[in-house]
Amino acid sequence: MSNEQTALRVEKMETLRSRGIQVYPERFSINYELYAASLLEDGTSGVRVAGRIISIRSFSKFSFITLSNIEGTLQLLLNKEEIGEMLFQQFHDLLDIGDFIGVEGRMYKTKTNEKTLRIESYVFLGKALRTLPEKWHGLSNVDLRYRQRYLDLIMTKDTQSRLLARTKMVRAIRRFFEDQNFLEVETPILQHTSSGAIAKPFSTYHNSFNAELNLRIAPETYLKRLIVGGFTKVFEFAKSFRNEGVSPQHLQEFTMVEGYAAYWNYEDTMKLMREMILFVLEQTFNTTKITLKGQTIDFSLEWNVVSFRNLIIKETGIDIDLYPDVEDLYQETRRRNIDLEQVDIESLGRGNFIDLLYKKMCRPQLIKPTFLIEHPIDLSPLARANDDNPTLTDRFQLVVNGVEIINAYSELVDPIEQRRRLEIQALLKSNGDSEAMEMDEDYLTAMEYGMPPISGWGFGIERLLMVLTDSDTIKDCVLFPLTKKL
Repeated sequence: MSNEQTALRVEKMETLRSRGIQVYPERFSINYELYAASLLEDGTSGVRVAGRIISIRSFSKFSFITLSNIEGTLQLLLNKEEIGEMLFQQFHDLLDIGDFIGVEGRMYKTKTNEKTLRIESYVFLGKALRTLPEKWHGLSNVDLRYRQRYLDLIMTKDTQSRLLARTKMVRAIRRFFEDQNFLEVETPILQHTSSGAIAKPFSTYHNSFNAELNLRIAPETYLKRLIVGGFTKVFEFAKSFRNEGVSPQHLQEFTMVEGYAAYWNYEDTMKLMREMILFVLEQTFNTTKITLKGQTIDFSLEWNVVSFRNLIIKETGIDIDLYPDVEDLYQETRRRNIDLEQVDIESLGRGNFIDLLYKKMCRPQLIKPTFLIEHPIDLSPLARANDDNPTLTDRFQLVVNGVEIINAYSELVDPIEQRRRLEIQALLKSNGDSEAMEMDEDYLTAMEYGMPPISGWGFGIERLLMVLTDSDTIKDCVLFPLTKKL
């Protein structure tokens, strides 16, 4: 920012004040949003709108001004003959791009057929002391776009439409679950243990309790406690925190939607999730067709269903059922020249190794919506084992465009089996697996009071938006992503 430019704007602000004009007035009454005014019929009068000036095209006797906000823009006409010499000159002498104004006037169409508001009066609503950047579009310093997201929202149409879609998506998801008679609840962020997912937590300290606490990695075990307590259908928009590496598909702080239905199994949830995705697409984008990597995909068509084992056989030729020992499985991947980079087999465990193999070799191939089912039990410490094959779980993931966007299960409700599995996880943790789950005695106690059959699901808002908008990185799908401190 140029000090000279700021000084000039401060000088204009002082001139406005010396003329008795409020530089930062209390309010302005509008009767139309900018986007709504642009839809009005020609001749509509008494139209009052307000917004930020983002462009001015000046001619000798008139000027075209564009006002903007997150939902749209509107062109204004400032005509010297209609507004008067003094107000016309004042606008050009003392107002700048970036300032806010409120106007009243009537609608008409220009010769180029653009809906425009002819200004009959205007009011100053706020001075910008910094100049908006000229070379923002295609800015190579992506980090600056995240640090100064407010400028990115002003200057970049893609950012505006994507993050507006996020808000619409949240509204649609909430409406969908409420229409299905699910109750929205809230569960704790500060927790004594890190349950509900396989992830490394952020830790913090509670001074009064003199206790180490974790920020939640998932709301799962508390939502299940509510099922124990008598709720039958619940969901939560849960801010969650995972202390994992930076990647185009991961955020350390994200919004998860998680929910549970008593007396359901995972197949009931598959139907619900398909209905939800179709509802969200219609409500957010007014279509069920999305273009991903140049390929148009119609989500209203039938979705593929494939087993974890068959997918790995198809993409690698390896039948994981033949390798119950992780070391043998690792040697088979090496024999087939599958490079999984450096892996520590002992601390990783068979489940996480299989997951690594799947993520590297299989997941990128799944572009169309695909339900991935029959996960190995090693991967799902909280999921119900399949009745016919106890080495598998009753679980699915929805994968679209090579990204997992929904995880869902028939939940494990047997407290003795749950204790056994958490003991295995705790052993992995003590052997160096920082993402393995901790023992959670309080949750096990709740389970021992009895649980009905349950199916549950979870998905990240940012991940879902990233896939549906075909974004390159998940950081583009959050309003204020975390950045390094300068």
